[in-house]
Amino acid sequence: MSLRVAGVDEAGRGPLAGPVVVAAVILDPARPIEGLDDSKKLSEKRREALFPLIVERADAWHIEFVGRDEIDTLNILHATLAGMRRALQALSPAAQFARIDGNRLPHDLPCPAEAVVGGDALDPAIMAASILAKVARDRAMVALHAQFPQYGFHKHKGYPSPLHLAALREHGPCPQHRRSFAPMRHLLSI
Repeated sequence: MSLRVAGVDEAGRGPLAGPVVVAAVILDPARPIEGLDDSKKLSEKRREALFPLIVERADAWHIEFVGRDEIDTLNILHATLAGMRRALQALSPAAQFARIDGNRLPHDLPCPAEAVVGGDALDPAIMAASILAKVARDRAMVALHAQFPQYGFHKHKGYPSPLHLAALREHGPCPQHRRSFAPMRHLLSI
């Protein structure tokens, strides 16, 4: 029996609003998924097509949402690492080893792990996690658009685009904006 290796990645560290989303995936070697890649290299349509295949064929998967309050309390790095730990802890069956995209490992992981810089372009399980995290976060931002249409979240997904910054200047922040991020602190101090 082969080792159950989880890939872990996140989406949404850079936006000014919304959650950071972390996914952990253990792929089934007997059920390969064609077309996996770094989510940033795939079209939205391709990511949406791969999402149900990953969910259906993976041995285990979990998507963890880390909200604005936790991001503002811990900072984005520590909130992301906490989300990675929780995503790994939630896998069933449990991972025996984890490969985590990036150069930092969370503390108190449920299994041994290694950080893999550029892992979302190298490791299929990290690629799958990258896709689940990106699709789940994009869907969450479209849902936030329905709640706060004045910000255009469905277009920029909370990233600091000119449209988003103009909306912030006009309307101020909504409850989903990250107060601890420099552009928000600047706007709130005006």
